[in-house]
Amino acid sequence: MAAGFDKQAEAMQGLHRTGFGFVEIGSVTPEPQDGNKKPRVFRLDEDKAIINRYGFNSEGHEAVYSRVKMEGEKQERAVIGVNLGKNKLSAMEDVGDYVDGVKKFGAIADYLVINVSSPNTAGLRGLQQKNELENLISCVLEARNNLGVTKLPPLLLKIAPDLNEEERKDIANVILKEHCRVDGIIVCNTTTSRPSDLKSEFKDQTGGLSGQPLKDISTRCIGDFYRLTGGQIPIIGVGGVATGQDAFEKILAGASLVQLYTSFAFQGPPIVRRIKRELDEILRSKGYKNISEAIGKSALSS
Repeated sequence: MAAGFDKQAEAMQGLHRTGFGFVEIGSVTPEPQDGNKKPRVFRLDEDKAIINRYGFNSEGHEAVYSRVKMEGEKQERAVIGVNLGKNKLSAMEDVGDYVDGVKKFGAIADYLVINVSSPNTAGLRGLQQKNELENLISCVLEARNNLGVTKLPPLLLKIAPDLNEEERKDIANVILKEHCRVDGIIVCNTTTSRPSDLKSEFKDQTGGLSGQPLKDISTRCIGDFYRLTGGQIPIIGVGGVATGQDAFEKILAGASLVQLYTSFAFQGPPIVRRIKRELDEILRSKGYKNISEAIGKSALSS
């Protein structure tokens, strides 16, 4: 499950029971904040899409921490990722909110995510620029490496789809540097672009677009980053996954793992095991013994 669905860490056990192997909660901000005014989420039924402008509505570190800690103590649980965000009142160039998140959740999360790609917090995506990103990642990695825990949580970066070629190259170059070497990237967040063929009455609402219209954009972006990093940085692919074939295409493009959100909102819990079953059937039919054999096959041939 991608971040954004279980923002307050209230449904981790239920999501695990539906078949998710890992659940990413958040985004979580240090201090509680309400997010943007309602209505802030719009269902585009005709387009199998959602537009949201939540704006990091969060109960804050303390409330979410207690739930994640309690979940982590259960014998039967999913892998839990914590997606870290910034408070609106924090200066955009200040990395402190992310550092605080690492210190707070580092000992109990299975992995951590730096979210600099939400389109609904003013200025946030500017942190994807080369110099700002290098400073951010180096500071957050330092905090992670100094946690003093036996097992350090992997640190991932979640990026936007709305990046030009030069920006993608810059990000790849940054995360390949030794002092900025993240453990993975999540490709990608929602898009601010609007395909011309959207049909819903809500198509012009402000916010990030997810679901079917994001599928091909996301897959191309995954392929780009797989090539730009030489397959050295694991990728979690997300965006428009509604079938086993969709998941397979993300894997061929370079994803090692796959998340979904919008299709779950449209089709409900049964979609999880259906996608897993379809993906298993596709892999077998193509002669793959495991997912790792298929990772990046289409990216390398394009």
